[in-house]
Amino acid sequence: MRLFSKLVCFGVFSAVSMFLNTLTPKFYVALTGTSSLISGLILIFEWWYFRKYGTSFIEQVSVSHLRPLLGGVDNSSPNSSSSSSSNGDADSSRQSVSECKVWRNPLNLFRGAEYNRYTWVTGREPLTYYDMNLSAQDHQTFFTCDSDHLRPADAIMQKAWRERNPQARITAAHEALDLEDCATAYILLAEEEATTIVEAEKLFKQALKIGESCYRRSQQLQHHGAQYEAQHRRDTNVLVYIKRRLAMCSRKLGRTREAVKMMRDLMKEFPLLSMFNIHENLLESLLELQNYADVQAVLAKYDDISLPKSATICYTAALLKARAVSDKFSPEAASRRGLSTAEMNAVEAIHRAVEFNPHVPKYLLEMKSLILPPEHILKRGDSEAIAYTFFHLQHWKRVEGALNLLHCTWEGIKSPLYLSFTVIQRKITVNVVK
Repeated sequence: MRLFSKLVCFGVFSAVSMFLNTLTPKFYVALTGTSSLISGLILIFEWWYFRKYGTSFIEQVSVSHLRPLLGGVDNSSPNSSSSSSSNGDADSSRQSVSECKVWRNPLNLFRGAEYNRYTWVTGREPLTYYDMNLSAQDHQTFFTCDSDHLRPADAIMQKAWRERNPQARITAAHEALDLEDCATAYILLAEEEATTIVEAEKLFKQALKIGESCYRRSQQLQHHGAQYEAQHRRDTNVLVYIKRRLAMCSRKLGRTREAVKMMRDLMKEFPLLSMFNIHENLLESLLELQNYADVQAVLAKYDDISLPKSATICYTAALLKARAVSDKFSPEAASRRGLSTAEMNAVEAIHRAVEFNPHVPKYLLEMKSLILPPEHILKRGDSEAIAYTFFHLQHWKRVEGALNLLHCTWEGIKSPLYLSFTVIQRKITVNVVK
């Protein structure tokens, strides 16, 4: 039997080899041309579908149909209790957030009041189309739900978030407001039509009144079915977004203490919504107030191994360590006497921050020119470094000697001799302590 199977395999192999040997170059030319034609048709169809619907057809099919077949969605326990399901949702959302590489910039600017200034002056767009498309997907995720077609204003806004033309979005928002008060319509106008932060704040305050009313109403009905639960989730996202942007308006208008209070209240009211990264807004505002004790308290809560890291967390921790020694730090003195324990802790904190995102020092030390931050950042990438430096460079300059210590450590990181010196120094310090 084994001999027969070997003979069969040999016969199949011989037939395949004979077939391949008989193929002429014309066959390969025809094969290449056919595959190129098919690829071109797929590309044209993908481009047409993307222009019409604002999303990739291949990506939509893979997420909607292929992922469940490959085990991306687990529906094995639909009859779990309400408490366990809520905890499971929180855990799954936290896990999905931690695995995400592209994040929405928690300190993103306002399009109408800030980004458009660049367009008015230079005639160029400050945001890439890819970045704006990601924002459109975020808006559809946060501000829409399956029951929007039941309300005319929400149905209009559902289409507005998919519009590519900014003027078409603004026109749709006004049409929705002509029908009824709509919180998401005010959000769109505050983000894209308002030309100053003061105007944006007024529109967000109008959105807040409507958003709070919708939230209270959907909160009472959320347990009546899946449709009401989805609506309550949408209303929660809308309310959190409005309050966070109002806090950012206060920060930009100089009312920093008011902004800190609003952010703290928001984090207490919605502790599980970590996807908005409100603590990063809070850290920046506390640094502006030079309230370093509260900054350390926030870091102690969020600089945890189980939570996703960011350049804001890593470099703010390094800034606080550097602040303790930077005013008296001297490279010449450190080379003669060695690093003290506090200086070693500051250097190690900078090392950890650089290890997380090595692009930040070049912007903080102004070795690379700074541009407007994008609406989305790639964790540990250049875009995150730009976004962090755009808002935090002033805080590093305010701490005397912090940039000097960063520069010395950054130069030392590139030097294997200095790196080995710091390791040896650390071992000596540990042995002395023991």
